[in-house]
Amino acid sequence: MALLLAVTVGVLYACGVYLMLRRSLVKLIIGLVLLGHAANLLIVGAAGITHGRPPLVAEGATALLPPYADPLPQALVLTAIVIGFGVQAFALVLLKRAYQAVGSDDLDAMRSTDH
Repeated sequence: MALLLAVTVGVLYACGVYLMLRRSLVKLIIGLVLLGHAANLLIVGAAGITHGRPPLVAEGATALLPPYADPLPQALVLTAIVIGFGVQAFALVLLKRAYQAVGSDDLDAMRSTDH
């Protein structure tokens, strides 16, 4: 499972960087999205995957008994997902406005500030 997760993270990073190096603004945004997902998977994978052991204190017990899933990486990833959606929405609106002003999503066409 860890190997599959590592390969997935690597592929997402590679695709994200490749798309960010293109001249299209749409591909730049898609690349940023892929990098965000790769980072989230990296955090979850680095924290370790524990199946079937939620971090709940059993009835009558006073503390958690290991092994249990660490809730901190999951909370960090959940926060990153919410912030990522906000950034993506802002980037899409910015893309729409830039396309209306310039008439192209090519980054080389957006070098001038005359629009």
